[in-house]
Amino acid sequence: MQLYSIASGSSGNCIYVGGEEARILIDAGISMKRIREGLMEENFPIENLHAIFITHEHTDHICGLGPVLRKYQIPVYATKETIEAIWEKGDMKGVSEDLFHAVVPEKAVSIEDMEIMPVRISHDAANPVCYTVQSESKKIGVATDMGCFSNEIVDHLKDCDSLLLEANHDINLLQVGSYPYSLKMRILGEKGHLSNDASARLIEKVLHPGLQHILLGHLSKENNFPELAYQTVSYELEQNPVWKKMDTELLVADRMAPTKLLTIQ
Repeated sequence: MQLYSIASGSSGNCIYVGGEEARILIDAGISMKRIREGLMEENFPIENLHAIFITHEHTDHICGLGPVLRKYQIPVYATKETIEAIWEKGDMKGVSEDLFHAVVPEKAVSIEDMEIMPVRISHDAANPVCYTVQSESKKIGVATDMGCFSNEIVDHLKDCDSLLLEANHDINLLQVGSYPYSLKMRILGEKGHLSNDASARLIEKVLHPGLQHILLGHLSKENNFPELAYQTVSYELEQNPVWKKMDTELLVADRMAPTKLLTIQ
């Protein structure tokens, strides 16, 4: 299996997950042009995608969805409430409703050789989810846009081989930054986003010897930067005796451009 971040950040999110047979996107929050070009950098034609799974209806996760569907008619999976919210946004003109399929948290969806599991998350959206993707004995987790994490999320992520996890903001940068107070409270709240420190705490709960890659994603443009996210998470993990025995690759996803392709060995 392969994990490939085409873009991951507060300005747009689009993640590719590929197995031996199935190829899917998780979110389409950048332009169709960037999605297509990002896929072709690794020789993944957009026409070969089997499905697009949407986490929630915020613009940075769906802004490219309408154009992609009008041109390529790729099946879309999301919760019923998310689908309704997508259609309310009004960018689905010319798109067939038949392309949309409702998922239910905790009920897996099979696409070719993949089993995709939606997992409920805490975020200020209609009915948001994150996803794990399993093919044979290999498993990938993509979990962002969470104000906090539950035991349920930990249970689903703790046996993944590769993970993309949110490290949205540095708490101090956010607190002293220019955002209005109400927006700061939204981001810091239980339906907001995970900080660098919270991301490190989640990682500690899902560590296991088979974890090969951790990709920190969904970084804020204003309240974080890659070096700080990496250093904060790395410092916390280095205090953990389990981490010291592991050979896991820790990376930060680029906000605006593709990050290197990760292949589970």
